Formats: sequence, structure tokens, C-alpha cells
Amino acid sequence: MERGHLLLIDGMALLFRSFYATAPRWMINSRGVPTNAVYGVVKQIEAATNAFQPPHVICCWDMGSTTFRTEWFPDYKANRGEPPHELMPQFDLAKEAVGMLGIPNIGVLGAEADDCIGSLVKQYRDEMGISIVTGDRDLFQLLSERVTVYLLAKGIGNYEAYTLERFIEEKGIQPQQLVDVKALMGDAGDNYPGVRGIGEKQAFKLIQQYGSIEGILANLANLTKAQQQKITEHLDLLHLSRKLAAIHCDIPISLRLEEAKWDGERKRFAEVLEAIM
Repeated sequence: MERGHLLLIDGMALLFRSFYATAPRWMINSRGVPTNAVYGVVKQIEAATNAFQPPHVICCWDMGSTTFRTEWFPDYKANRGEPPHELMPQFDLAKEAVGMLGIPNIGVLGAEADDCIGSLVKQYRDEMGISIVTGDRDLFQLLSERVTVYLLAKGIGNYEAYTLERFIEEKGIQPQQLVDVKALMGDAGDNYPGVRGIGEKQAFKLIQQYGSIEGILANLANLTKAQQQKITEHLDLLHLSRKLAAIHCDIPISLRLEEAKWDGERKRFAEVLEAIM
């Protein structure tokens, strides 16, 4: 990797993926705290730093369930229940383990990990290449010639790499247009509606053809009667869903890049695992 490379880790994705990949085989440490998810996070970070050899590493987290998105739309992610009891104490323990590795933990009240990642990408993308390790396809919005998204695959250290070129070839749109696609089709996982009756295939086709929500509205007369009716009836939800879908890249993050310097010391992983397990 180039000298100026930055690895951004979606801590939330790693923690949940690790928890459900190993549950219900709980590991319990001497303090009586389950550690299966934390163990997975440490092993995933070890694999990622081995694979990418980054000079700089940062890990990003959500900071609670209340964000500016829930202020805009109270039902945002309201379909998700509380995390399992065995996972709850592992949030803080995971951050503790990441800190012991010498990796900065970044989280901002009111924002999500995606927004922190997006803000760091905006801050550093002109200076260096950036790799994002995540399980969240919404982060495809951040793809560029200098930003690659690595989706977690089954097992530890396995990824599905998405470059800008691959995304455009597969989806037929630019990364920034993904927000408008999501605005049309909604997101059942995040519990925002989009335009009821317009699914993923139709949403991609409309954005491929008209370029944006504004382009669609300017050419509303060219749409089918059914499409016209659905969009006009749900216009407020369409605009709201676009706000909810967008990664917000202007979150203030007070971090000096020197704090994220990664020395690649291998024995540290074993020491951290021994300390937390």
C-alpha cells in the first residue's frame, strides 16, 4: 500500500458480525463479561492490518441510539430491538481493546459510525489512499479513485473488495447517486420508507435514466402513471429518506493523524487478547 494509506474500520460492523458469528459459544473473562464479540474484533483488526499494512488506522463507532436522524424521523431504526444481553457489556470492552492496540476510537454523539468514517474520508482522501473495512453497503457512497470499500465476508480476514470501477460497472451509477436510489427504494433495515411501491430494481433504473431525484421530478411527465402517482403522493417521504440515507461528511472530529500512526507490532494482539479474555 502507498505510504499515505489510511485504514478506517467500522467497529460496529466488526462487533455485531463477530458476536453473531460465534453466539451462543460465549467466552467469559475473569470479570464475568462475555468476550466472544471482542475477541472477533481483535482478530479481524489483526487480519486487516496484516492484509493492508497501513501506516495509519482509525476505528469508528456509533455513540448510542439517538442521533440527528432519529430527530428527523423518530421511527428511524425503530424496528431494531435492544442488543442481546450478552453483547451489551462488550461495546465498552471492545473500545478498550482497540485502545490497547494503540488505535484511536472515534465516535461523536448524535452521529453514526458511517458519518465519522465519511468525515474522515473527506478530510484525508486528497492526501492518501483510504481503505474502509465494513459490512455496510451504504458506505459505497464514499467510493472514489482513492477510496476502496472492503465488505466483510465469511470468516476472519476475508473481504469483498469494491473499487469505484467495480461499483460503476455493477450498478450503472456513480457512488454519490446511491443516496437517491436509497431515497426511492427506502431501507427496511434502517426503517425508512422511501417511495412505497418503488423497489430496488425500479429505483436503480430511474436514477440511471434521470440522474437524480431532481432529474426525475423534472421529467415526471415521462414516467408511467403509476410511478407519477407514487412519487407525488410520497414526495415528502422521498426527500426525508434522502436525508436519512446520506452519509454526513461534516462531523467535527478532533484527531491529529499522528495519533493514528500504526507501527504494526504483532505481539500486541496476543497481549491484548490475554488481557481481555
